[in-house]
Formats: sequence, structure tokens, C-alpha cells
Amino acid sequence: MTAKNTTVLLQRLRAAMKNNQYVCEKLNAYIIPSGDAHHSEYIAPCDMRRAFISGFTGSAGTAIVTEIHAAMWTDGRYFLQADQQMDRNWTLMKMGMSKTLSQEDWLVKVLPEGARVGVDPFLMSIEWKRLSSKLESSGHKLVAADQNLIDLVWDDRPEPPSNPLMVLSTKYTGCPWQDKVRQARDQMKEKGAAVLVVTALDEVAWLFNLRGSDIDFNPVFFSYAVIGKEYVKLFIDESKLDNAVRAHLMLDADKNTEDYMKVEIHPYDDIIAQLKVACQEVGKEKIWLSDRGSAALCNVVPDNMRLTQQSPLCLNKAKKNDTEIKCMRRAHVKDAVALCEYFAWLEKEVPKGELNEVTAADRLEQFRREQEDFVSLSFDTISGVGSNGAVIHYRPSKETAKTLTTQELYLCDSGAQYRDGTTDVTRTVHFGTPSKHEKECFTRVLKGHIGLSSAVFPNGIKGHQLDTLARQHLWDVGLEYLHGTGHGVGAFLNVHEGPCGISARLSLTESTLEAGMIVTDEPGYYEDGAFGIRIENVVLVKATETKFNFKNKGFLTFEPLTLAPIQTKLLEPSMLTEKEVSWLDDYHTTCREVVGKELELQGRTEALQWLLRNTQTLG
Repeated sequence: MTAKNTTVLLQRLRAAMKNNQYVCEKLNAYIIPSGDAHHSEYIAPCDMRRAFISGFTGSAGTAIVTEIHAAMWTDGRYFLQADQQMDRNWTLMKMGMSKTLSQEDWLVKVLPEGARVGVDPFLMSIEWKRLSSKLESSGHKLVAADQNLIDLVWDDRPEPPSNPLMVLSTKYTGCPWQDKVRQARDQMKEKGAAVLVVTALDEVAWLFNLRGSDIDFNPVFFSYAVIGKEYVKLFIDESKLDNAVRAHLMLDADKNTEDYMKVEIHPYDDIIAQLKVACQEVGKEKIWLSDRGSAALCNVVPDNMRLTQQSPLCLNKAKKNDTEIKCMRRAHVKDAVALCEYFAWLEKEVPKGELNEVTAADRLEQFRREQEDFVSLSFDTISGVGSNGAVIHYRPSKETAKTLTTQELYLCDSGAQYRDGTTDVTRTVHFGTPSKHEKECFTRVLKGHIGLSSAVFPNGIKGHQLDTLARQHLWDVGLEYLHGTGHGVGAFLNVHEGPCGISARLSLTESTLEAGMIVTDEPGYYEDGAFGIRIENVVLVKATETKFNFKNKGFLTFEPLTLAPIQTKLLEPSMLTEKEVSWLDDYHTTCREVVGKELELQGRTEALQWLLRNTQTLG
């Protein structure tokens, strides 16, 4: 990777920070978060401000530029990538490391007395209050910038996308959008809220059973929604609404039509004005704002009228209904067919020495495109050979692509969006003879994967309480990985979905694991400059029967939805317990039976033979 030269850009930004044409008073520091106005993890090109100013393209990170310094905070997934992509103007702040200062502590340390720190209030959420308080206690002030200063120095900034929408029928959703609105209104009533402001793009898409393509890999569209007792308002570019969408939302229907519910369409940028109107109309009742909504919206609503909590749609969306689960199963079977085709093809092609990380990933996408209801990938394929596999969220390019060989490990983390579900799977393979060390590391990662996947736990448990199950066999010999163990997955929605997850880090917004949630199980191990190993399945949280039922709590476990063989050549069988061998044999039997049947139906004989060879039992 080549570092971006940011010298001129930083000079222009610093000039804007003290130009009274753009700011009321000089700014001593400017914060550039990663997200957009909806605090999306993945963002459209027009919102990639942090990447533009710094060169660092990872999905997580916050940049802060002062008159002298430029610093970037990111987590362990991106340490190597950030170090490679940023030039010497920047200091990498490694989050999670004991000596790394928090953003507020760093600002207090480097700023002159009485400093002003600017930020676009649409790009900052609940952290506004904490950061403002910290700065104020140290004699500084956090101020809302009227204009985004990055946009001022970004001469060729792309236009915001405005792509058409897709109606998703109840065949896929299992529930009409009107019922989702009614459920939200019941939850609002319980909280004493007259209005609910929906800001997360995946929540708006889920609420209305609509999908879009404004952000690569995420079937969402730029919009807001406001739900009142008697109205539903959708803030969107109306040109996106074709006849099918208008009919779906009943925009032109007679109010006597069965299940009629009025939806008002407003321009996307009218959200602030309409929120001010709502404040005048609700009386003593509350306006419910998501704790992940922007400070720009939050600051419109007076403190005594504001209910700032997790959006009820966040949890409603995370708990999949029977139809969504059935569809997700189907999507993962199709995805497994594509993966079997891919790895069977790789076994033939890799020894020729003509494939690299990019051409291999492109071929995998082609295999997926052959499956029914394929829409897009769910993220950029991570296709990493040897040392590139050690970069946790590596994205291959023509400049960095290594050749797939029989001498090095190959890590492939990939996924797709189908109309019936979202997939995310990682497999690590070796096309030659793995070393003893590679086999030990792989086996320890698999033991952690099995330990988590086979866990039985009571209702009320959060993911962070299970995280050590995935790490314990690495910890036994002094190894570790610097990323979370699992994240929620949407149903033909974002591949990373809250509020559930599995991580060593405790999150105040983390929810308990509940039946119907879908998460990933993805421990790994990475040796810088050598190789990366990760084994990832998407799993369903489901109820399970136990011998006892302490205080009628009820118990849960995980069921793998991903059905792709795990390479046994990379295992050291003597390190596995009888229970672990049984789990792997059962898993491979399911892969053979379920995916094998689909391969037969699709007439993919060569991939079927590969599947049969790679699902032989160990026990």
C-alpha cells in the first residue's frame, strides 16, 4: 500500500479552521469522524471524509487535526493498514492499548488554553455530551461547525447517490410494514413518547420493507422516518419512488383501503424543520431519539422533551421472525454452493501459479452471481495470501495482490446479499503442506470456534460474557487476536448489525442474546508478516433443552447457518477432544447432506465431489 501525501490537504484544512468566512471564531482543532449523518459503518463515497483527509480507508476510525498535529484513532483490526496508508503527517493512536490516550485526554494535553474544537454535529452522536463536558472542564469548548470543513477542501467530492428502491414482499420479510409501525407505536406508548425519530438507514429500510443501493454492499437508502401517533413521515428524495414503491407505501390509495396507513413524503433535508414542528405539537409527551442519532437532531429537541434511548426498531430488527430465519437458511445454502465451486476451482488453478488475490476474489463473486436472488456482495472480499492475511481487514488491489501458491496460507473472508438473506463467511486453507506451527495455530482457532458455537447459556447473557470461550485455547499458549469475536447480521440488510455482538469489550449499548438473533462466530490468529487465520460462521441463537432449568430461566445455544467445509488438512487432530471431533464430524455431515443435495439439484458435479472429499469424518 502507498501512503497518501496529505501535506497540502492539511494546510488547506488548517487555513479553513481560522477563516471567518467558514467559522465564527478560529478553531484550534477539528474532528473528522468516520460516519455519515446516520452513523452508518459503511458509507457512500461522498461521506468518506476521514479517508479523504488522511488516506486511511478502514471502516473504523476518528481523525483529529490541530494547528500542529494530525492524529488517527482506530482499533486492532486496522493497525497495520493505517500504518501503511498514512504518511508522516499523521500519528496512529492504537485504541485498546494501555498507553494510548483517549481522544478527549489527547486534546486536553495538546491544545492551548481556551481552545475551540469544531465538528460537524451531524457526524457526532451521543459522544458529543461526554466530549463537550470533558473539554469544558479543562477550559476548552466543543462547537458545532456550520459547514463541514472537509467538504470545503474536497474539490472533487462525489455527489450523494440517489438510486432506485426495491420493494421486499412478505415472502421475504414475514411481516407487512404497517404491523412494524403498530409495534413501534405500542413501544412508544410504553415509554410515554408521542414521536419516534428513526435515523439509522437499516432501520428505515427494515421498517418499510424497502431496500436500496445508496451505499455499496448495504441495501439501504438515504432517508429518515418519523413515527407519530397518527402519522408516518418518510424523508427521502421523491424521485426514488417509482410506481411500485408508491403502491407499496399506499401513497395514492384511498384511505378506506384495507390496512391503509398514511405515509407523508418530505424532502430528505426537511428533517430539522419537521422535528421543530413536532416539538411544538407533542405537549408534555416525549420525542424519542436514538442514542446513535446525530447531535444536530438531538440539539433541536429541548432536554425536558427528549427521550434518548436505543431505537426500539434496533432490537425488533435484530430478532428475526420465522420467515426471515427460513430465508437466511436458504441464502446460506446458496452461498455454500458458490463456496464449494470456488474452492474446488482453486484446488485446480492454484498449482498453475497464475492466480492472485484479486483475480481469485473476482471469480468467487462470479460463482455467487450464478445463484438465484443474488443482489451484491455484502462487503469487499478479504482475499489474503500469507502476510496479507495477517492484515485483519485487508482489501486486495492490483498493487498489493500476491499470487496464490502451494506454500502459503490463504484467508478468504467474503459474503453476499441475496433477496432472502445476508452471508458472511471466512475460511482459511492451505493448498500445499502446512507447517507444524500453522497447524497448531489453526487448531487452536478451531477449538475456540467450536467452544463458542457449542455453548449453552441462560437467557439474559450478553455476548461479552461468552467471548473468552473463543479465545481460551489461544490464551493457553500466549496468543491472542485484536478484534471482536462476533457481530450481528441483518436479513438482507447490513452485514454488521447491532445491538448484539460478541466481544471482549463491554459496550453500554450491547443487548442480551435472544432467540432469533443472528451473529457471527469468528475467532482468529494473525502473525504480522507471515499469515492470518480466521474461521467464521454465521450462527442462529435458538432455544435448547437442558437436563435442568434453573429458576425457569430457559437456555440458549447457537446453530450454524453457514455450511462450508473447514479444511481438516490444517488440523492437528491430537489436539482435539472427543467432543470437538464429534462437533466437526456432525457439522461436516450437515454440510454434505444439505449442500450436497443443492449441488446435485444444480448439476454442479465437480463441486459436489469436492464437498464429499472435504467432509470426511475424523472420528
